[in-house]
Amino acid sequence: MEKLQSMEQFELLKNEERTIFMFTAGWCPDCTVIEPFLPILEVDYPEYTFISVDRDEFIDLCVDLDIFGIPSFVAFNDGKELGRFVSKNRKTREDIEEFLNSLS
Repeated sequence: MEKLQSMEQFELLKNEERTIFMFTAGWCPDCTVIEPFLPILEVDYPEYTFISVDRDEFIDLCVDLDIFGIPSFVAFNDGKELGRFVSKNRKTREDIEEFLNSLS
């Protein structure tokens, strides 16, 4: 999964078609749990571009988007938010797939 490098890149990507931003951190145990199946999700949902956002590097962006729990997912299409899966609870593959399916 590509990692977000800058706020400028975020602005460009959110204005493209079907971009999913996954907010994560290296110290997050729940993020580690979902890591093994993230490549599978990218293959199963090719209509989306998945971007990993390090919460610690982009804390201001997290505040702007009301991201308080990680991992969290926010979907954009043409600059508009399509949906979000933001909670403090551990997420399963099924939970994330349900979220992705709800976007279409």
